[in-house]
Amino acid sequence: MKEFDLKKRTKTFTISILNLVDSLPSKSSTRIIVNQLGRSGSSVGANYRASLRARSDNEFLSKMNIVLEEADESLFWLEVLQDLNFVDNNTLKELLNEANELTAIFVTTLKNTKTRINTK
Repeated sequence: MKEFDLKKRTKTFTISILNLVDSLPSKSSTRIIVNQLGRSGSSVGANYRASLRARSDNEFLSKMNIVLEEADESLFWLEVLQDLNFVDNNTLKELLNEANELTAIFVTTLKNTKTRINTK
């Protein structure tokens, strides 16, 4: 069973993304991906932690929407890497799976929070 501690999972995801971008070949096209994926992938963990310190439900929703956007952007860049065949498929498959799972978790979290707020 996968770890459900999202602080730990998002930090591990960030580290995995940073390791991946460090391993990419130095080409013009990969520099773009390195910058974009490095930023979005590292933002997932940082913004998730920020969401945990939210002072209100609305602030939490705002921060979690950023987390969701960054996770989805990371997923996009991972898919681009997959299409370009720059990375070992096993490594990429694990990151794609984790990005998909995290995105689904964040979507569910946002929906549940909105439902809870609307039923107060």
